[in-house]
Amino acid sequence: MASVTPFLWFEDQAAEALALYASAFGVVPEGPAPGPGFVMGSLSLPGLDLTLFNGGPAPFGFNESMSLFVSVETQEEVDHLWEALTAEGGHPGRCGWLQDRFGVSWQIVPTALGRLMGDPDQVRAGRVRDAMMGMSKLQIDELQSAYDG
Repeated sequence: MASVTPFLWFEDQAAEALALYASAFGVVPEGPAPGPGFVMGSLSLPGLDLTLFNGGPAPFGFNESMSLFVSVETQEEVDHLWEALTAEGGHPGRCGWLQDRFGVSWQIVPTALGRLMGDPDQVRAGRVRDAMMGMSKLQIDELQSAYDG
């Protein structure tokens, strides 16, 4: 069976990105860190393998049209990943989206969001959707409060 691995092209910051992602997710990179030139590094995040590449200047860059979706259980996980990935020049977005300092887009989403928005009661689910639309970093307690009315 085929496998799919996102391949992220950096001008010369693959080693820095690899270190950030390994630290944020508490994992160890596989193989040597990317060095100068056309060198790759790999990282296994929970549920996802990434390959990072120092490829020099590219005619394109990262943007929000592609993001890495991270599903977490607790507010502590949301907070930790949010702080780690927006540190040193990252940018918070809306509705749980952010860009790290390299321009890679991430969605940090608690599993509670899917449960609450998936309720058959469309009034409750709508309140959760409306609350989410007003947030940057998702707050489980505020989502739950919106659900409860």
